[in-house]
Amino acid sequence: MVTFDYFREVSLSFPEVTEEPHFEKVSFRVRKKIFATYDAAENRASMKLSEMDQDIFSKADKAAIYPVQNKWGKQGWTLVELKKVKKKLFQQALLTAYCAVAPPKLVEQLHGE
Repeated sequence: MVTFDYFREVSLSFPEVTEEPHFEKVSFRVRKKIFATYDAAENRASMKLSEMDQDIFSKADKAAIYPVQNKWGKQGWTLVELKKVKKKLFQQALLTAYCAVAPPKLVEQLHGE
């Protein structure tokens, strides 16, 4: 299980991440691009993954991670049930979402290259 506080802590640990409102949700952005959102009403995250990463993470735990059921899902947007997902899997998916959106120089900085 993942709490919003943990979600926030991990997200803000990545280089140049900001937390901003996004309609009725909280968004986490890198250089103004959203890589994840939090929906408090559903206690659910949404992350931007590549189609391949979306498939891999969904196969790891279909009850906790699955594509959004519309055109957004086909673009890689993936839902994560925070009450069901394991912390390590969540952290890996969040890092992957960040890396999918962040400029290469920030990704390099994150990996210490």
